[in-house]
Amino acid sequence: MHNYLKNLNEAQRQAVTTESRYVRVVAGAGSGKTRVLTTRIVHVIREWGIVPERILAITFTNKAANEMKVRIENQLGAEGMGAHISTIHSFCVTFLRQEIRREEYPSNFTILDADDQKSIIKEAMKELEISVKEYPIAATLDFIANCKTAGISPEKSYQFVQSIHGEYKAKMYEFYVNRCHELYGLDFDDLLLWSNRILKKYPKVREKWQNRFDFILVDEFQDIDPVQNELINLLTGDNTYLYVVGDPDQTIYSWRGADINIIMGFDKLYEGAETIILEKNYRSTATILNGANSLIQYNRNRVKKDLYTDNEKGEKIIHFTASSPENEAGYIMTRISSLVSSGVRYSQIAVLYRSSYLSRPMEKKLIDFKIPYFIYGGVRFYERMEIKDIISYLRMLTAGDDLAFKRIINTPKRQLGEKTVDRLFEIARANNTNLFGAASLYDGSEKTRKKLEDFVNMINDWKQRSGELSLEGIFQMVFEESGYRDMLEKSKDPVDEDRLENVNELLNDIITFQNSHEEGTLEDYLANVALYSDIQDSSNGESVSLMTIHAAKGLEFDNVFVMGLSEGIFPSMRTVQESGQSGLEEERRLAYVAFTRARKRLFLTDNNGYSYTTSSSMDTSRFVREIDDQYVQSLGLAAPAVNRTAQLYDQPLYGTDQQAQKPAHKASYRPGDVVVHDAFGEGVVLSVDAGKGTVSIAFAYPYKNKTIAIDFPKLHKKGA
Repeated sequence: MHNYLKNLNEAQRQAVTTESRYVRVVAGAGSGKTRVLTTRIVHVIREWGIVPERILAITFTNKAANEMKVRIENQLGAEGMGAHISTIHSFCVTFLRQEIRREEYPSNFTILDADDQKSIIKEAMKELEISVKEYPIAATLDFIANCKTAGISPEKSYQFVQSIHGEYKAKMYEFYVNRCHELYGLDFDDLLLWSNRILKKYPKVREKWQNRFDFILVDEFQDIDPVQNELINLLTGDNTYLYVVGDPDQTIYSWRGADINIIMGFDKLYEGAETIILEKNYRSTATILNGANSLIQYNRNRVKKDLYTDNEKGEKIIHFTASSPENEAGYIMTRISSLVSSGVRYSQIAVLYRSSYLSRPMEKKLIDFKIPYFIYGGVRFYERMEIKDIISYLRMLTAGDDLAFKRIINTPKRQLGEKTVDRLFEIARANNTNLFGAASLYDGSEKTRKKLEDFVNMINDWKQRSGELSLEGIFQMVFEESGYRDMLEKSKDPVDEDRLENVNELLNDIITFQNSHEEGTLEDYLANVALYSDIQDSSNGESVSLMTIHAAKGLEFDNVFVMGLSEGIFPSMRTVQESGQSGLEEERRLAYVAFTRARKRLFLTDNNGYSYTTSSSMDTSRFVREIDDQYVQSLGLAAPAVNRTAQLYDQPLYGTDQQAQKPAHKASYRPGDVVVHDAFGEGVVLSVDAGKGTVSIAFAYPYKNKTIAIDFPKLHKKGA
């Protein structure tokens, strides 16, 4: 046996040495897929005599491409150099540099990155005199990308829009395409679409490139989208060997175009295709692996496989339920401290979560305990745009400083731009006051003067009323009356949904501070936030990793904590409501990816607190209950485990007509009941919707009518 085959297991050797023309390797988590892929390239060079230049390997990150090149060169030396190993977009650049002139386009075209795209949209908005708040840049770029992918030209896009909003997007699409041509620029979508167009339009070009490669290999095949798949099909000729590697159970990017049906239907598209399943896991303990297996088996749309390992059995998966988000973070912090005391390095600890807003209580605990941490691929909670905006609003009630004023004077849009602020600076200096004081002295146009007057009156009114309100009440007043809530809720930009979740998490933070500091003032809270915001990273590379599960794909750690495992949070209520069963299965795949990042220890946590995201008290996620009992030890409020597997089957999806199966709400209200809300004061119940778990209440001015969750902990009957 050749040396390069000695360390492979039987399935890996089969995958490396197969002579089939079309091969689908279903590589389970931690099964050594990169080793198989690189060894396959080594094998066909050494044993089949394939010239490296006639091999094309497509990866989905530059890091993966570089890793493959190093491994091949380590085994073959100079003999292995020359294989074309790159991301799919890099390949398209190589292709277009040679072929794009056929479309009368220069070969030295410019590649436009995300910042370039945003700049062009800003130019379009300026020319069309439209607002970025009304037409968010990300949503506009999504519209353009969707049109281009669907083959809809700017001219045709006007036929598909049915509102003035759609018409303006079509105009920006037209401007965008024309501007790209002026710049001789192609964005990442264009690289793929132009490549496909040329390959389809010119048969001789297609034949030339099909004859250029004898072998095409594709990594992470579960993540490709239809446009990328079309490119691969166009490059695959009658004599091409096509070899794809992926895992349908790790398809977690459908929201950006990945289609699980591509890898699932590979054997139908390519007649005679061989499927080889890699089931031996080299990463995780047997207990972690078996627990993850028992979870993913609830998915129906998958290639059946049962991962196994020769690794030690290992410790049971720990499931801990806390009473609140802070106690959940506190438990994780205690466990981290214990691990570090036993010799574990910070860099071998990761805390994963479904959505970025969930990091807030964990960040605070890490800072309190002076433990270095790193937000992988994200921004620290108190540094996020929307958090800084709301904090600036609250600062206007205390210090009223110029930095806070500048940040929020035109957020939401009030048509008070930089010129107005510049004039206010001049007035402030002349009158020895701050910007807020200068706003009352403004001497410009009547229209601007009226807007500044409204802003000043709003802040002064808040200052007067805030003395009678709790910190939570102050937050609700500012968030509501500033127009910030309305701006996020009415936004067409999907990013603003995440921002709304972050602001709701800030409310949780305020309530937590309020509960632990009975005499705490708004000044005290803002000082507390400033201290957390000022923490500098001094970890020297040794730190606990915090990240979303999507960001954790491809990574592994000895010790993994997956927090926030509550129904409605994970699985995400929004995803399941929008996509039904397929959405639930993708959420379960996401949980599977999270669990299989762990090598030695896996901790799953949730809490029974109140969620402002789902507007309800929280309950443990079905994904925890779907793990076979024998692999889990339940602690905290989860212990002792009471019939953990009960109610797993046919559990209703969010938004179905099976609401009757939900547990009864703790509170009970009737129309006419007088209730008390900590922020809004006394009110009268107008109606109750038991199905949705909400109650409509009429409060005194300025709060008027509000719809509130029945289980909201700060709401109760008067006298109760």
